[in-house]
Amino acid sequence: MATEPTDLQKPASTPAPEAKPSFWQSQRENVQILAIALLLSLFIRTFIAEPRFIPSDSMVPTLAIGDRLVVEKVSYRLHPPEQGDIIVFEPPAILQDIGYGQDQAFIKRIIGLPGQTIAVHQGQVVVNGQAIAEPYIAAPPAYEMPAVTVPANAYFVMGDNRNNSNDSHVWGFLPQANIIGKAVFRFFPLNELWGTLPQAHISAVSPSSTPED
Repeated sequence: MATEPTDLQKPASTPAPEAKPSFWQSQRENVQILAIALLLSLFIRTFIAEPRFIPSDSMVPTLAIGDRLVVEKVSYRLHPPEQGDIIVFEPPAILQDIGYGQDQAFIKRIIGLPGQTIAVHQGQVVVNGQAIAEPYIAAPPAYEMPAVTVPANAYFVMGDNRNNSNDSHVWGFLPQANIIGKAVFRFFPLNELWGTLPQAHISAVSPSSTPED
């Protein structure tokens, strides 16, 4: 009489083949990593730092056409901009009214702080009645500008290439709200110009060099 096979006699069962993940399932982790990277990039660009390109020669000799910079946005959340800082900013309303787009960022050096009086006389910039030493400029300004007082929450900015710069001596004061950040590092071209940007400490020239009225 036939007997039922014992467990030892039963053939081993073959495991069911695992279902292969779909293409999107297999790529889900990569997509998640990419999304996180994009969000981090957006966060860093918006709140911490961003790259910028120099399109003109208004900051020669400090910066040349084609230079690539890192503009940091953190320090001005901790303290106000300082005299001598090189800043990137959105064009003020007066420039937007004549056709400059909000995304056409400018780069200049802060010369006058709120409350200071700025003038240009006999080839020198005069701050609060004293001519300042400016070893960073391309050439002395070849124009005169009567004294103006910088209002609160605004700055007087100028290009280092004084005679080829569309700056505060042309269109007036820069509102603090327009400042994007401080230019701190040049990462291209990869030559002797590469590195931290020199932020000038603006000081008065010696009394013998002060222009006469």
